[in-house]
Amino acid sequence: MDSQTSSPVEVQTVDVQGAKELITSGHRYLDVRTEEEFKKGHVDVEGALNIPYMFNTPQGRVKNPKFMEQVLSVCNKEDHLVVGCQTGVRSVYATTDLLNADFKHVRNMGGGYVAWVENGFAVKKPEH
Repeated sequence: MDSQTSSPVEVQTVDVQGAKELITSGHRYLDVRTEEEFKKGHVDVEGALNIPYMFNTPQGRVKNPKFMEQVLSVCNKEDHLVVGCQTGVRSVYATTDLLNADFKHVRNMGGGYVAWVENGFAVKKPEH
């Protein structure tokens, strides 16, 4: 069967409470925000990964052309991942790309880092 005719992937979105439970039970957290955003504060979980899905450039945001290559350098397609960003938009695109690349166990964290903070969950911020 040609891959162009296969049905579109279905992104499974979990709320931050669900995401926290998945991470606690062994899922890895993949933060797809920019390094600058990540450094300002991120979900405080062991082994959190930061691989930007988009970069800020003078022309605006552009997709990271090496996103998939960078994810594959630290994850395999069987890994259980929760993908998050700032508000839950970029992570949907990133999750879709991962599913299209045959990652099997990827969930999108709805609401992103903003919702995580609003729920009072642990965050890691730079020491001042």
